[in-house]
Amino acid sequence: MFEVEYRDSVVTIKLDYQISNAINLKMVNGMKGVIREVKSDPRLKALILSSSNEKFFSIGFDIPRLFELDKQNFQVFYQSFNQLCLELFTLPKPTVAAITGHAIAGGCILVLCCDYRIISEGRKLMGLNEIKLGVPVPYLAHSILVSLIGKNRAGEVVDKGDFYRAEELLEMNLVDRVVALERVLPSAGEQALLLASRSPDVYNLNKKIRVEKIEADFLKHREEMQDLFIRDWFSDDARRLLKEAMEKF
Repeated sequence: MFEVEYRDSVVTIKLDYQISNAINLKMVNGMKGVIREVKSDPRLKALILSSSNEKFFSIGFDIPRLFELDKQNFQVFYQSFNQLCLELFTLPKPTVAAITGHAIAGGCILVLCCDYRIISEGRKLMGLNEIKLGVPVPYLAHSILVSLIGKNRAGEVVDKGDFYRAEELLEMNLVDRVVALERVLPSAGEQALLLASRSPDVYNLNKKIRVEKIEADFLKHREEMQDLFIRDWFSDDARRLLKEAMEKF
C-alpha cells in the first residue's frame, strides 16, 4: 500500500494504494512500522511522506472498507490511526510532506502531522470535510490545526469543511511552500537534508518544545475523544452521509 525509498539518510514513504490512497488498517500499521524504524535507527535522519501519483496524496479513510466494520473492529482501526498520527507528529527527526495531489480528510491530517508541507501548484486541494460526513475532526488533528492557524481560523476550516487551493493554503499557513509539480519531491528532499544536517539533539529539543503540550493534552483526552468519534461514526446521520460518500468514492 506504499513504497519506501532510502536515499542519503532520508526515508521517503510514497502512498501507493490504487489511485486514491485511501487509509485503512493495513496501511496504518505498515506506516507505523516504517516510522518506528526511522525513530530507532540513528543512520536515518529524516522522513518524507508523499504519494506515488499526481492525483491524490490521500482521499482519507477507506470508507467502503471501514463502513462495514462493527464497533469493535472500527475502534481497532481508529485507535491505530490516532497512534500513527501521534508517532508521526512527535517523531524526533524532521518530517516533510510532499503533496503532489489532493489531501482530503485523513490525508490532510497526515500532512498536518508533518513538520513542513510542500504542495504542488495548480488545482491540488486540501481540507478537512469530516463535518460533511457527520463526524468530528479527530482531536489530535484539531489541536494541531489550532496551533498552526489559530483558534478562529481553525474553527472556520473545521465547521465549513471546505477544500482549499494551494495559494489559499499558503496564505493560511497550512503549507510552507508552493512549487511546480516536478519540484515537489526534490524540494522536500532538499528541505529534509537541510534539516537533517543540523544538530539532531537540538532539532529534537526544539521539536519537543513545539509538540509536547499538544501531545500531553491529546493523551489526557484520548479515550474520551475516541469514544465520541466512534459514537458519531455509527450515528444515523453519519451512516446516511457516509453511504452518500461511498457512491462517489
